[in-house]
Amino acid sequence: MTFLPTRTLMALGTAAATLLALPAAAQDYPSKPITMVVPFGPGSGTDQMARLYAKALGDQVKVPIVVENKGGANGFIAAQYVAKAAPDGYTLMMTTNTTHAANEHLFKKIPYDPVKDFAPIGLLATGQMLLLVKPDSPYKSVADLLAAARKTPGKLDFGSGSSSSQVAGFALQQMAHLDMLNVPYKSNPQAITDLIGGRFTFMFSDTPTALPQVQGGKLRALATSGSHRVAALPDLPTVAEAGVKGYDVSYWFAAYAPAGTPPAIVAKLNQMFNKASATDEVKAYMKQTSGTLTSSTPEGLAKFQATESKKWGEVIRAAGIEQQ
Repeated sequence: MTFLPTRTLMALGTAAATLLALPAAAQDYPSKPITMVVPFGPGSGTDQMARLYAKALGDQVKVPIVVENKGGANGFIAAQYVAKAAPDGYTLMMTTNTTHAANEHLFKKIPYDPVKDFAPIGLLATGQMLLLVKPDSPYKSVADLLAAARKTPGKLDFGSGSSSSQVAGFALQQMAHLDMLNVPYKSNPQAITDLIGGRFTFMFSDTPTALPQVQGGKLRALATSGSHRVAALPDLPTVAEAGVKGYDVSYWFAAYAPAGTPPAIVAKLNQMFNKASATDEVKAYMKQTSGTLTSSTPEGLAKFQATESKKWGEVIRAAGIEQQ
């Protein structure tokens, strides 16, 4: 006979008690398809996460979870759409620090409030980006890239398909004392297509989007953007290890509902997402893309978001990025 640890039994008992305490409306939820809105285009890291969780959630609750891409305008379109949706738990947002921590510091005015317009559900994962160039690029290392940028000020350009990738490029420019040009895109997959085509020099992209291109030989990775190396590319240095001391830019994924969504439904959604995170499929994807699974309560995500907003504001100001 197998005995469960006391801590596990207590956790299971707490979860069961929470479910029993939910109002009837929440116990019946969901009873129809749920739409999960993504602020970036198909193939982006956020899109991959949304589709991964859509399947895991759908298998769990036996209703369809439909992923809807509303890319463009640094996530404004998707954020506005979800903010104005009915707060009934049937329109959710799978998003990142772009819409909920960085945008308020990148723009003088944004058409939504990242705090007041949303009900936090839970933090899901964290990750970092890869610094990418074409495989036939003359730049074999970060040092090569920095030397070329210093030799020809204002000539090298970098693409960006999200606030994270944009800030990563500007942070490199500021911390390495460079003068480069930014070429913005609606999403990272679009930017990667043009990088492969040679339309600009380099870019930072989220690992889920970038890894297949690197592993397939279509792009070369020079470094990772975070504080540690990624498991999928253990020999690849961080930007800090490559010579830009103190450099550390990462990102996160989280789920939100419109403000005003009943707390009981938010609590049930939090349980649903946490259960989805524990599936073998989600764990395997995280291992494959070198992401780190994380979980939180709705209140925990709210506190995390506040801390991240402050951090991203500091990074953006330090990088010398002027509000648009």
